[in-house]
Amino acid sequence: MTILETKRTLVRHGTHNDAPFIMQLLNEPGWIRFVGDRNIHDLDAARKFIDDRLLSSYLKHGFGLYIVDEKATECSIGLCGFVKRDTLDAPDIGYAITESHHGMGYAFEVSTALIDYGHDTLGFDRIFGYTLPENTVSLKLLAKLGLTYERDQDVNNSGEICKLFVKVA
Repeated sequence: MTILETKRTLVRHGTHNDAPFIMQLLNEPGWIRFVGDRNIHDLDAARKFIDDRLLSSYLKHGFGLYIVDEKATECSIGLCGFVKRDTLDAPDIGYAITESHHGMGYAFEVSTALIDYGHDTLGFDRIFGYTLPENTVSLKLLAKLGLTYERDQDVNNSGEICKLFVKVA
C-alpha cells in the first residue's frame, strides 16, 4: 500500500517481498554503526524483522517504518517512517537510505513529506527525531527538517545517550 509519493520516490508499506532489501540495508556499515547490528543475516531473519518492526506497527499504531522506492529505477533505496517508543510521548521519525544513494537528498525529500503526512493525516502534534551525537549527517538533517534540539536522552534504554529533537505542528 502506497502511503505517499514525492517527486522521486514512492513510500509504501513493507511486505515479506522486501526481505532481500531489508537484509541488505540492515547490514550496511552506516546502519550497523549508527542504528546497531540487528543480526539480520538471512531472509528468514529479515522477514521476522518485517513482521516485528514494520507490520506489527502498522496494525498496532496505524503507522510505522515504510519502504522507500526510487521511481526512476523502481528499486528500494531506504526505510523511513515513524516509530512509537515507550520512552517518548510522541512518535519519532526514522530514516535510512542505502549508501549508494547517500548525498542525493532522498532522506530530506522523504522525511519532509512524511512529517507533513504525520501532522496533516495522522494528526501528530509533535514528532521527535534523535541520533547519536557523532552522527553529524543526521544532526544536520534533523535541523534542516525544522526539528529543534530538546535534550539528551537514552531513548532506547540501551545506555547510549542520544540527541533528541522535536518538531511541533
